[in-house]
Amino acid sequence: MTAFTPQDPVLHLLRRATYGPNPAAEAEIRDIGAAAWLNRQLAPATIDDSACDALLTRYPLIGLDIAGIRAKVKAGTLKFGAWDAMQQLGSAAVARAAWSKRQLLEVMVDVWSNHLNVTCPYGEVWDSRTAYDGLIRKHALGRFADLLKATATAPAMLSYLDNRSSTRAKPNENYARELMELHTVGLIYTEADVKDAARLLTGLTVDKTTGLYKFDATQHATGAVTVLGWRHDNATAGGGEAAALAFVEMLAQHPATAERIARKLCVRFVSDDPPAALVSRLQQVYVQQKSAIGPVLRALFTSPEFAAAIGAKVRTPFEDLAATVRILGLQPEATGTDGVRGLYNYLVDAGHAPMRWAPPNGYPDVAAAWTAPSSLLVRWNAHLNLAAGWYPKPLVRPASMLASLVPSLPATHGAFIDALATRLVGMPLQPVHSAALLGFVGKTAASPLKATDAAVTGRLPHLIALILDSPYFLAR
Repeated sequence: MTAFTPQDPVLHLLRRATYGPNPAAEAEIRDIGAAAWLNRQLAPATIDDSACDALLTRYPLIGLDIAGIRAKVKAGTLKFGAWDAMQQLGSAAVARAAWSKRQLLEVMVDVWSNHLNVTCPYGEVWDSRTAYDGLIRKHALGRFADLLKATATAPAMLSYLDNRSSTRAKPNENYARELMELHTVGLIYTEADVKDAARLLTGLTVDKTTGLYKFDATQHATGAVTVLGWRHDNATAGGGEAAALAFVEMLAQHPATAERIARKLCVRFVSDDPPAALVSRLQQVYVQQKSAIGPVLRALFTSPEFAAAIGAKVRTPFEDLAATVRILGLQPEATGTDGVRGLYNYLVDAGHAPMRWAPPNGYPDVAAAWTAPSSLLVRWNAHLNLAAGWYPKPLVRPASMLASLVPSLPATHGAFIDALATRLVGMPLQPVHSAALLGFVGKTAASPLKATDAAVTGRLPHLIALILDSPYFLAR
């Protein structure tokens, strides 16, 4: 993909650390420099995101805790009852990806939402999935150990992976297994490790009346445990919660977890098969920083391997859609949520609506998973519909799409195609590809361009869509 991707380190960083460049983000990073921009993104609370915050008020359920969701459902005021909050959460994720200025935070929330997957919508987490999203957001750029412990006591996770029904008489091994296999060390455990881990995690449950997390000492299985060489006396039921959380902390700090998280971040931000040397260095940073994610990301984005990885990743459907909205300058409607819901529906069709992956391992993040013809066709249809303003209609388009993308009309059709491509994908197309677009409008590169020509009137949406359909835009 290198031949189709601009060799510009600023655009490279924006393609990877955000959901796609737009003029405002590009102007900011070129003004303050990549290092200062990255520092700002790693401290999202310092970024004024009031416009996106105002948009999110249209999704009032996403900020509610379990008690708040239950009260709304009990009051009977929700259109779809228990499903409303989860539906709002999915739409809000699309809105945040498209319009939040805290782009790196949104990308990392998506990373952790997949790594620590709890499917949304999913019936068992109807009252707790919004709160789960909140704790992921809280810890997304903090210590992975804190995030992991927060999920270990989250009703959504305890419900999704069945630990809420795990008792000292019948320990349920599902969460214990996935905690090690998917969330931390990987496939280095034994079945004896799973059994001891499951016993240790008994008592971490959900109150049947309130739906809140509680530790039930009466259901905690006591007795010494050994997991991956780590030992704990686990002598008293009353000390079971502390023992369980000490186990989770150990897993978060384990060298195998450090390597796994380093590799996952490299796969997300560098390449599908990341350089071993970079993974090793990031693993060391993770260990030295006691699982703090910010230093790992800073080391990654400033590494020579990252700089050399231009064109090495492919956008997922979610990223593609958000990037399209951002580069075309589309905005949410003044009131209502139908426009964003339309975007979400595209992602359902593409098999990549946020948080909707059913198995506990989360969406894949490699090109092979997202480049099947059926998946690409959904993207291509979305590109044309969005460029033409056909669907979803409520989204607000620039007053003039032409003036927004190419403010000064060039003298020739060839120069116009070059300007349009540079605005959309950061570089002119290769001559053979520009010639194909010129053939589509029946012109040559030297053909004079007038404001009434099809290239800038009726066929403009098609030219935009064809460029967005190409490998030039497909690259992350």
